[in-house]
Amino acid sequence: MKTYIFSKKEAAVKASLPGKKESEAAEFKSVAALGRHSPEAGDLSYLDVSGFTAADLKKAVTALKKRCKGAPWGIVDPKGMCKDPAPWFFEGAADYLGPGALGQAGAKRFQAAAEWKLASGGLPKKNEAGASKSFGEKIKLNTGRFAGWKAVESGSNVNVYLLYAALRGKTLLQSRLSEAGYNQLYKKTISYLMRNLQSAEALPWIDSGKDCLFIIPPRESHANAAVTSCLSMLISAPLTTIETLNLSVPANFVFALHYGAITYRPPGKTGTLVSDAVNFIFHLGASKAESGLLTISGETPDVTIPHRLKDFFMGEGAFEGRSLVKSRRFSYLKPWV
Repeated sequence: MKTYIFSKKEAAVKASLPGKKESEAAEFKSVAALGRHSPEAGDLSYLDVSGFTAADLKKAVTALKKRCKGAPWGIVDPKGMCKDPAPWFFEGAADYLGPGALGQAGAKRFQAAAEWKLASGGLPKKNEAGASKSFGEKIKLNTGRFAGWKAVESGSNVNVYLLYAALRGKTLLQSRLSEAGYNQLYKKTISYLMRNLQSAEALPWIDSGKDCLFIIPPRESHANAAVTSCLSMLISAPLTTIETLNLSVPANFVFALHYGAITYRPPGKTGTLVSDAVNFIFHLGASKAESGLLTISGETPDVTIPHRLKDFFMGEGAFEGRSLVKSRRFSYLKPWV
């Protein structure tokens, strides 16, 4: 396996690496050589984003992906120009080396990133873990504009996406914090989730005080936005829990997504709802879904997962008679949950 780093500022990248041995673990090339790049399947190719305009960077990444032809690639960001690395992973990157990670990079890191990407295939083939490339139901969704939740009549039966969301630690967070401390943490968590799910027009519908059920309009664009937002929150969970939620112990989000019929009532007026879809999503979220992952039921429409993100999911067998897929677990430099 070889590692290549395409850069306009080779000296600056080498200076950011731990030492001479680590800088020699990669072969540096000029960005101009991208058009002639032809890596082997197990090789890893990085692009240094320094010195690019947004438009030129987009072209360079497209060229790198094209030349790699399925071989792993990554991003080097010595100055931390990218505020959020999540979009690179959504594009298919195997690794992102920001200022902190670059200072600890070397042959082992390069190899681990390449092996992780090569080992992570797409959705399972038929008869593998109960799912398939065509995971999901052939359900025709409304393509019109969503008029807002206030336009939905109370008592009406509607089909919606149901997103279970919770924050979990290695041990019960309630046992690590005072009652007042936990309540404050939970409020911050719900506020954070609402901000990040705005693009999906997600409504916090049933709030138990320890987990929350959001409902999302039955639109492909809204479902795609919800899936993308959940993955982004999972990627950034270590920073979020410390910097945004002010939590001093490791924790991560738990997400589970389902699709089904409900009797709509406004939040706070749901009362005791009898619904197979609501019962299932709470069972799935509380009993099956894992911390740090997004689990999706096979009864969601087949357009739920954005096409560019399907490689992020793998089969998870079945639960209560429904097939499942789950997102692949993101790894960090230090163990997290």
